[in-house]
Amino acid sequence: MKVFGREPALIIATVSAGLSLLVSFQFGLSAEQAGAIVAVISAVFAAATAAITRPIAPAAFTGLVAAVVALLAAYGLDVSAETVGALNAAVLAVLGLLTRGQVSPAKTAAV
Repeated sequence: MKVFGREPALIIATVSAGLSLLVSFQFGLSAEQAGAIVAVISAVFAAATAAITRPIAPAAFTGLVAAVVALLAAYGLDVSAETVGALNAAVLAVLGLLTRGQVSPAKTAAV
């Protein structure tokens, strides 16, 4: 299955990174709020990626790492919301590319 000529897992990772980057502009959010939103975005999109790929573990691991990085950046380290978004986008991009060779699209019923 392809979306716009690309695999859905790559599209999902790109959208997730884009949304994380968008949150980094804050729009009136504190760094903690932005970090929490980025962590939720990472977790939700990782779950979507895990649902459409097999095995599930690489996608789940990628989402977990991205969410933890966002939460650490927001609550554990004294960094700005821009840094939270940039860290999360970088983690998603790098881990998405690293795990790509370990997953394949889930089989779907032929129509």
